[in-house]
Amino acid sequence: MGKFLVRRLLNYAILIFLASSFAYLLAATALEPRAYFEQKQPTPSEEAIQQQLTALNLSSETPLAERYYTWASGVFAGDFGQTIKGESVNEAVARKAGVTIRLIVAGTLIGCTVGIAIGAYAAVKQYRKFDKASTWVAFTVLAIPTVVIAVTLQTTAVWINDAVGWQMLEYGGEYTAGLDAGFWGSLADRLQHAILPTLTLALTLFAAFSRYQRNMMLDVLGSDFVRTAMAKGLTRRAALLKHALRTAMIPTITYFTFTFGVLLAGATFTEKVFGWHGMGAWVVDSIVDNDVHAVAAVTCFMAVCVMAASFLSDILYAWLDPRVRVG
Repeated sequence: MGKFLVRRLLNYAILIFLASSFAYLLAATALEPRAYFEQKQPTPSEEAIQQQLTALNLSSETPLAERYYTWASGVFAGDFGQTIKGESVNEAVARKAGVTIRLIVAGTLIGCTVGIAIGAYAAVKQYRKFDKASTWVAFTVLAIPTVVIAVTLQTTAVWINDAVGWQMLEYGGEYTAGLDAGFWGSLADRLQHAILPTLTLALTLFAAFSRYQRNMMLDVLGSDFVRTAMAKGLTRRAALLKHALRTAMIPTITYFTFTFGVLLAGATFTEKVFGWHGMGAWVVDSIVDNDVHAVAAVTCFMAVCVMAASFLSDILYAWLDPRVRVG
């Protein structure tokens, strides 16, 4: 198992490097950093713009291969360069990555856990009321874009706040600016702000995982190994939890990796709608500002997150499937 995981880690490191390099080359080719400075008021002189571009390693007069070599050398040394506004990309990533990670980790844990549990239970109750209700809810959520779910939750929160007469649900920003309520008060304020964006991401994941887990569970419910376990004296509940659910989760774990990439894309809209200044909102702003280094850094971050999810799925896969550990 150790060799299997080491091989995976090496493959993921190469993939992260290739994804980041491709993102940099694409951004350096497609974006126009000069336009950012030309739109400033008052507009700087041509010489001043060129000096800024050269200092930031963004000048189109420098060959693309030379700019890439300078950027890649810095990345290998742990420096992603500067944003087009002159800020350290490393500091911006450290500040914004924490926001996004807090959001997607909570959304992932809640969405996956609830989705797998409901999907498995719906399979056991196939064609009964619970199965039909969960199917209807899941397909309804899947048919609605993430941005529409976020705006709908915001509107619902306003209605609930008006109905109860106080600000029970916060729907803008990560925390209340200037709040002085001590540790527990600040923590409660952050949790209050996190409910709606976390729910937005969790709903999307719940819908996808519940349908996938239901189908996987149905495939194994009538299998010989489940009937054999029950014939040996296990109760139906124990046989389903210990054998059927574990086997049905193996393909679900693989599916988790691909879903995580979709979740990152969904986080972009969620952060913009709820005013969270994370990596998703940053990449949109960076494209608008023609910020090549920021776009490459966000792509690298997303590649690392997807590969980390993939590595986690490898560990869970090896835990669930003994054949991987033996191989």
